[in-house]
Amino acid sequence: MSTLEFEEKSVEDAIDLACQQLKLPRDKLEIEIISKGSSGIFGIVGARKAKIRVTAKVAPIEHTAERAKEVLDEILKHVDLPMVVECEARERYYYLNIISNGSGLLIGKRGKTLNALQYLVSKIVSKQTAENISVIVDTENYRSKRELSLTELARQLSDKVKKAHRPLTTGPMSSQDRRVIHLALKDDHEVRTKSKGEGNLRRVVIYPVKKIKTPNKTAEKAD
Repeated sequence: MSTLEFEEKSVEDAIDLACQQLKLPRDKLEIEIISKGSSGIFGIVGARKAKIRVTAKVAPIEHTAERAKEVLDEILKHVDLPMVVECEARERYYYLNIISNGSGLLIGKRGKTLNALQYLVSKIVSKQTAENISVIVDTENYRSKRELSLTELARQLSDKVKKAHRPLTTGPMSSQDRRVIHLALKDDHEVRTKSKGEGNLRRVVIYPVKKIKTPNKTAEKAD
């Protein structure tokens, strides 16, 4: 990580400035105080600013976002299609959107190609920044469309489970798709979900919830 120096009227002001410019909280910065500064005489004569040296413990957001974009750009050089990658730093992840007229090729069957690109970029950037970086790779709003489709599938399967009173199993799904199914049914108290299987064959099983019968209260006999 690069080291930067900041000057302000006080050490605290210099630290605040560093946090603002690097867009990182104080606990993510290594701070070395070079000079505490001096107010001088009457706050004018001989006044010196406080000076600190700061090293980010993690990569600044802009740097990580740009690095994620560079990694994806480098991978896509091997695909003979005109495309542009846009990157946006969101609350919990970095969103990489590929703009191209060959989106079908980039998505692959059930998003497998897109998921592979996402996995590669996440692993490479995480290793380079020494941080656990979460990256979403998308094109033509495939992720949101896929989520809507899976949510509807989850509801349809849930209705079937309730009517048949027996569990149903989805086809093999990626961890991202399974998560959508789990979240779609988490507030449905008549069914429960569980992932089963190994590796690429993991599926979601939807079970009916057995209702507990409460015994009827018997009327008290009159004395």
